[in-house]
Order: sequence, then C-alpha cells, then structure tokens
Amino acid sequence: MVRDAYRYALPLGAAAILIGWLASPAWALPALVAAFFLLWFFRDPERVIPDAPGALVSPADGKVTHLSKTVEDGSPYHRISIFLSVFDVHVNRSPIAGVVREVRYQKGKFLNAMSVASAEDNEQNIVKLEGEGQTVVFKQIAGLLARRIVFTKKVSDRVERGERIGMIKFGSRVDVLVPSPSTIQVKVGDKVKGGSSVLAYLDSEPQLVLPGAARSSQGVV
Repeated sequence: MVRDAYRYALPLGAAAILIGWLASPAWALPALVAAFFLLWFFRDPERVIPDAPGALVSPADGKVTHLSKTVEDGSPYHRISIFLSVFDVHVNRSPIAGVVREVRYQKGKFLNAMSVASAEDNEQNIVKLEGEGQTVVFKQIAGLLARRIVFTKKVSDRVERGERIGMIKFGSRVDVLVPSPSTIQVKVGDKVKGGSSVLAYLDSEPQLVLPGAARSSQGVV
C-alpha cells in the first residue's frame, strides 16, 4: 500500500470515531466508508514483470482507449493511451529498463482523460526513458479528478522494467509513445495491468525458443 493512504484515510477514520461518539454510529458511516475506500484506492500489489527481450510493459492499470501515430522530436512514434478509472491501481511503473533522460512538468487543463484533446491540453508530466537502444516517452496525464501527479525519479536515474516510479491520484490517463517500428501487442478496449501487461516489443517481436514453433505476431506497424 502507498504510504499516502494513511495520510488521507487516518483523518477520516478519526472523524468517523468523533462523529459516532458525538452523534450516532449511523452519522459516522460515510466518513468510515470514505476512509476504507482510500485505503483500497492506494493499494500497491506486486506484479510479475515479463523478461522477454524488447518487451515494453504497461506503466499503469487501465483500459486502452486510443492507438494512434504521432511525431515526437521529429521521430515517428505509436501512441498508446490508457485510461485509469478511480477503481484501477494508480501506481505507475517504468515501461522499459533504462535511464531517465528528461522530466518535464506541463501545466494545463483538467479535461476528461477519455478525450483525445487531454493528451496535449491537460496538466501532465512528460518523461523520456532511454534504454534497449530506443527512446520511449511516458506521459502521466491528469484527468477530471486528478489533482496531483507524483514522479519519484530524477534525470540520470536508472530504472528497471516494471519498477515503481510514481502515481497519479484519483482518475487519470497515461500515454506511452513507442518508437516506430515496433510490434504492438494491444488493441483498443484491452484491459492492461501496470508492470505485467506487454504493450509492445521494441524493433521486432522476440524469437520463440521452441524449434519449429510458429511465430505469433500481430504485425509490425
């Protein structure tokens, strides 16, 4: 569990006790329910991290809402957008192993994170990771409810694939810019889990180790 859970939940728990003592247990129920919800919201489950060469994992739990092509710093990328509802785990993980080359916080709006415009207009944290011979861009994007983006690393830090690197509080979106060409492994509507779901394979998909086995592919795009 993320430590922030106690900072939010303990005051509500104390308020519930006080209200129950001064008024009645029934009046304390809303504060008590809110305290338990916050403890649940800040859960931080362990994940099995894929070790396949070139695997790029999801930085967050959620639903894939958009797949598109874009250009970043003059280079072509595939954008994979993932929407996090308030019911999803909000801990963010590094999509690849590598070095943090840039961290840039961009102030902006708080549009619905399902909107395409939120990718550019909303408040967000933009992180560039360099590893496995590629540069991957990861964006933590605020939504209607999100009011704080947390990133725990700094420029020049080394991160491992699936390592915890921050979180976005209360509903949000993450975008991953995958360098082209890569083999995309997800489609719109897929549910993914941070650190364990493979979004793409960089450059090309890995070779299967079984001799004579057919290669499984969703196509290099």
